Amino acid sequence: MAKKKKITKDMTIGEVLSTCPELAEVFMGFGMHCISCPVSQMETVEEASMVHGIDINFLLKKLNENI
Repeated sequence: MAKKKKITKDMTIGEVLSTCPELAEVFMGFGMHCISCPVSQMETVEEASMVHGIDINFLLKKLNENI
């Protein structure tokens, strides 16, 4: 079985969701309801976490745990 790519802070939200669509639930759980917004195609995970006041390390941990 191939291992999925690790999610990093430099990936865009769009890139994360195209690679692992199931992670939409994780983003939604953090209150990041803008995942379908056009900006999500250009906004990195780190930028989105800053806008939403979420600790980037905790978000990345949860995203990677749910791949």
